Amino acid sequence: QAPVRQSGGGSVSPGDTVRLSCTASVVATSMYCMAWFRQAPGKERQWVALIDDNGRTDASISVKGRFTISEDNAENTLTLQLSTLKPDDAGMYYCAARAREFDGDCSKVPRGYTDWGRGTQVTVSS
Repeated sequence: QAPVRQSGGGSVSPGDTVRLSCTASVVATSMYCMAWFRQAPGKERQWVALIDDNGRTDASISVKGRFTISEDNAENTLTLQLSTLKPDDAGMYYCAARAREFDGDCSKVPRGYTDWGRGTQVTVSS
């Protein structure tokens, strides 16, 4: 079983809402970080939002107030709700996870994560 599995996404219109889901085996550990990254064609993978085992969340300025990250510990599921979508929000969304041994800030760069989903495409067009 893959350590990270994703679902959701699709093609939507500007202003619409879409949900992405991710299950990660790392959630079964006591300490972890999980995050969503986005990659547009020809561009680097960029951090979108994160959550840690204490339930602390953070989101990039470009999506703060529009995107919501949450988790269901009973289901080991991470969800990213993307609201009020804009064309610039389009791209391949990746769920990332890693176990950790110490408390502290979770990474906002791709190299800070060890487990990755295959990606979920979100297209925003009118």
